[in-house]
Amino acid sequence: MALRPSFVVLPISSSSRAHKPTRGPRPICSAASAAHDNALLIRAAEVADYSAGHTAPHPNFGCVIARNDEVVGEGFLYAQGTKCAELQAVEAAGELARGATAYLNMEPGDCYADQTPVSSLVQAGISRVVVGIRHPLGHLRGKAINFFRNEGVRVDVVGEDLPCKKMEKALRSCLLVNAPLLYRAAFHVPFSVLKYAMTLDGKIAAISGDASWVSSRLSRGRVFELRGRSDAIVVGGNTVRQDDPRLTARHGGGHVPVRIVMSKSLNLPEEANLWNTRDAYTIIATQRGARKDIQEKLAKKGVEVVEFDMLNPRDVMEYCCSRGCLSVLWECGGELAAAAIGCGVIHKVYAFIAPKIIGGRGAPSPVGDLGMVQMSQALDLIDVSHEVIGPDILVSGFLHPIPDLSPVIPSVHETAALDPAVSPYESKIIFFYKTWDPFGAFSNFSPHSISMPDEAGDFCMWPTVEHYYQAQKFVAVDNPLAKSLIEEIKRAKSPEEAARIGRKFQREHPELVHPDWDTIKIDVMYRGLRCKFSTHSHLNSLLRSTVGFALVEASPHDLFWGGGRDGEGLNYLGRLLMKLRSEILNEAAPDS
Repeated sequence: MALRPSFVVLPISSSSRAHKPTRGPRPICSAASAAHDNALLIRAAEVADYSAGHTAPHPNFGCVIARNDEVVGEGFLYAQGTKCAELQAVEAAGELARGATAYLNMEPGDCYADQTPVSSLVQAGISRVVVGIRHPLGHLRGKAINFFRNEGVRVDVVGEDLPCKKMEKALRSCLLVNAPLLYRAAFHVPFSVLKYAMTLDGKIAAISGDASWVSSRLSRGRVFELRGRSDAIVVGGNTVRQDDPRLTARHGGGHVPVRIVMSKSLNLPEEANLWNTRDAYTIIATQRGARKDIQEKLAKKGVEVVEFDMLNPRDVMEYCCSRGCLSVLWECGGELAAAAIGCGVIHKVYAFIAPKIIGGRGAPSPVGDLGMVQMSQALDLIDVSHEVIGPDILVSGFLHPIPDLSPVIPSVHETAALDPAVSPYESKIIFFYKTWDPFGAFSNFSPHSISMPDEAGDFCMWPTVEHYYQAQKFVAVDNPLAKSLIEEIKRAKSPEEAARIGRKFQREHPELVHPDWDTIKIDVMYRGLRCKFSTHSHLNSLLRSTVGFALVEASPHDLFWGGGRDGEGLNYLGRLLMKLRSEILNEAAPDS
């Protein structure tokens, strides 16, 4: 894996904000300039790929700033709620950004509610922006491009202002790096990859069921990389019984994929590696009413059980989509793989072929019965590639072509979560969940810092409300580990990592948690929200603009702060925001 780019951050002078280049006639696109644009846009896609596995459900964003075809700054979106790629690239380029060209694999989105991704480039004096693909979300598509052009910045979009034929490789790179988003947009399910390792004679295990190990250590390393780029990993109950896997990424990064077990009968062992939720979260998807005794035992271990009326891969993937998943890796057996393919939710295949022969008429194969009886019915892979990994061969390809950008994605309104205090037929509801939604700045993960007093009364800066909230769990506890946890949470690179640290230690070390946490946590949250919306004036205006609307945090799984999957949640975050909105309006109202 390539190393992440590193640049010296230089200050940006205030004089750069006055630069507004005027759009002149568009020059003829020469072969040389097209080649430079092609190469630099491919580089932007490569930089964007560093985001993979961290940003869901955001796109993978990369920005490359070049001056005289020399790269002077790069940046990529690390995770939801962190500094945007464009601002990072501008900070790296410093004064060299003036008059330079910015290459963006995708049109910028706005998770700041103040257009930081585009305004940072304009204020730095960027004279030209090259965009690989437009943003696929309806409420963001074309918005940044129009902003640039209204500010006098020249914008070239591949396929519109730049010919596709000359920019074919760059366009392909930009599509591939955000394939998960585009598949999710078109099919309303996460981008799903089926991965398996098999012998030369097509077996994934011996007749006894033993599968350790089909592929080489090098191939297994690649699998860990695939896991680290995924938001969830799916297996069936038989895999748990036979292999007792851990399904960890083992890549040392901040992102940990959720582990999902699909089991209709819940015929599962009471003890298994997947029930250890210290380092990775586990969800069991099952049929409604299945073995309540096992459900209760697993719930006590921290495993989440989600019931479906009829358990099938498509419904599970639609549920994962509602949780914000972009990419899912299937590491299941042949029967579940066939069911997933049959439901149309598998989009790409990674097959590791080992130079071994195991034989066995009853030995399992990677894909079970698909009901096909003639070779002409076989499913052909598209865009097939081959790679030698040690002694093995990796064959990969798509089952469906990368979707066209024309579909408009419903954003957060895909979810059915409702405030239970509001009628389900009430239309005046604003849902928010992820930071890229139209009101995503209401999320605790939005990248808006707050300054709050500590125990000694000294003010400390917190990157997000989520950082502050998670750290307060361990305040006023006379224990060195609790104090070190507060600092660790404050330094977390993203709100997702801050939340993971806080939740993990709250679960594993309840003795470190503030003794009255359940009593004070709502007040703690409210103090953080008040600071956020008083510090950032544009957020204050955004909240006031929602008068007359119910606010619902549309998390399908958080039944306390969110609205829940079917409106069964308490929606405390939405309620606190509505309370804060009322206070702000009352403070602004003239005395009667």
